[in-house]
Amino acid sequence: MKLPPRVRIVEVGPRDGLQNEPREVPTSIKIELIDRLADAGLPVIETTAFVSPRWVPQMADAPAVLTGIRRRPGTTYAALTPNLQGFDGAIAAGADEVAIFAAASEAFSQKNINCSIRESLKRFEPVLASASALEIRVRGYVSCVVGCPYTGAVDPAATAEIAGTLYDMGCYEVSLGDTIGIGTPASVSRMIEACARRVPIDRLAGHYHDTNGMAVANVLASLQLGMACFDASVAGLGGCPYAPGASGNVATEDLVFLLDGLDIETGVDLAELAATGAWISRAIDRPNGARAGRSFRGEPR
Repeated sequence: MKLPPRVRIVEVGPRDGLQNEPREVPTSIKIELIDRLADAGLPVIETTAFVSPRWVPQMADAPAVLTGIRRRPGTTYAALTPNLQGFDGAIAAGADEVAIFAAASEAFSQKNINCSIRESLKRFEPVLASASALEIRVRGYVSCVVGCPYTGAVDPAATAEIAGTLYDMGCYEVSLGDTIGIGTPASVSRMIEACARRVPIDRLAGHYHDTNGMAVANVLASLQLGMACFDASVAGLGGCPYAPGASGNVATEDLVFLLDGLDIETGVDLAELAATGAWISRAIDRPNGARAGRSFRGEPR
């Protein structure tokens, strides 16, 4: 299949990348990170999460982060909102769009948000209703799309069912998350093919963690199936507090390097992005992070 000519990148580093950091990251650093990412040309930045600080203390400063950024025209600033209270907080702070999340694994849903998949979806109904009334777009996430840290492999049909439900509920796009990074091009392709029978491929996105070094390979497999949107985290930062052993998301630098080499447009300045990755790694004292300090010398065209 012909590869898409352009890919939309959703930068999740400020949220997914920093949420699992053991030491508090100052609000000023988070704000500067978001501003630098916008200046590098990232079209969508997931800035923070409006969640309970008891469970995710790194996101306790969500309102201050979202109100403190320098908004770049043309950039979408999003926030994760698990419930109506979080949604209201995000909108009050100026979020352009919000994201909700469910899991393809019952065990992970219980560990992550202390409820069943069915209960989690029910919780999102008032969020979607309020968002519709305010004409705010809602993006959906599905976690553990190919594997669960507690129960093992996940049936592609189970993932497709959750993805389809989120789409039917009103999510304009559904991001498919290999939360523990055990996917391979074969398993990811099977999962996408199942989901694409429920949700149009142009409404699906890939969210691949790099635990086993397969994230870039999984992106390529997804591109070959027509997927044209991917989540990524600057410097490969990240992890999940409820997925033991999970590493960070695919590094945004690696993703852009791949796409540049395939002559796929992203609108992202790779040199500026790499400099931002090196900066945030130093700022949070992660000198040995996944892609900290990597130097890209020219484009691979």
